[in-house]
Amino acid sequence: MKIYFFSRDIILKVLIVAILVTVSIVYTNFEEYEIAQVFSRDKSLPIYYVDTEEKRIAISFDAAWGADKTDDILDILDKYDIKTTFFLVGFWVDRYPDMVKEIKKRGHEIGNHSSNHPHMTKLSKEQIVEELKETENKIKELTGQRTVLFRPPFGDYNDRVINACKEAGYYVIQWDVDSLDWKELGVEPVVDRVTKNVKNGSIVLFHNNAKYVAEYLPLVLEKLKAEGYEIVPISELIYKDNYYIDHTGKQIKKKVN
Repeated sequence: MKIYFFSRDIILKVLIVAILVTVSIVYTNFEEYEIAQVFSRDKSLPIYYVDTEEKRIAISFDAAWGADKTDDILDILDKYDIKTTFFLVGFWVDRYPDMVKEIKKRGHEIGNHSSNHPHMTKLSKEQIVEELKETENKIKELTGQRTVLFRPPFGDYNDRVINACKEAGYYVIQWDVDSLDWKELGVEPVVDRVTKNVKNGSIVLFHNNAKYVAEYLPLVLEKLKAEGYEIVPISELIYKDNYYIDHTGKQIKKKVN
């Protein structure tokens, strides 16, 4: 019987290959798990848009930085007799309490956009609830009403965020049409992007202090109204109960037998 002796270099190379193969298998399985999680039917999702045959949509404004253009927005909305939803950050509420009252006075809906505008997925459940409650209490003190809609800053969410919000009595709201007004590309790009992408049940994202908001907003509203869309606050667009959300974020009313 022959006995083979292998050099230290050969043994080392074999070990390295074995380790690389093992790591590759583990990494591949991990990637498959992550992908499965993303597309899992059990994944908790916010409401991106609503399944409806009616030509109804909602437009919304996130307010976190500045308020110089908010009066203009309110005047434009009054001119076109449109009510909408403003998502307010807690520190914005602290800086502009009179503006919060004015938004409410003009008949618009106020939603919760967190207290400090963090990435919500990096927070514990307790911290998520704290972010919600701090802003909720501030807005209620100024307007007399609690908030029931929540939009995560940066659109950042996971199952923990969604479930914590639901337990706190919130509907989590995203959007299916992003105006990209924060990029300051000009008036026409915003008008084109919004009017060409809306559909029945859409939720449109704007920002209250976008550079060209006073110019693009009237044009967007005129085009949408000319196309027959009714624009309503988000709470009048979404279903409050007996619904489910599909893998695209579409909120669908359950059929009653």
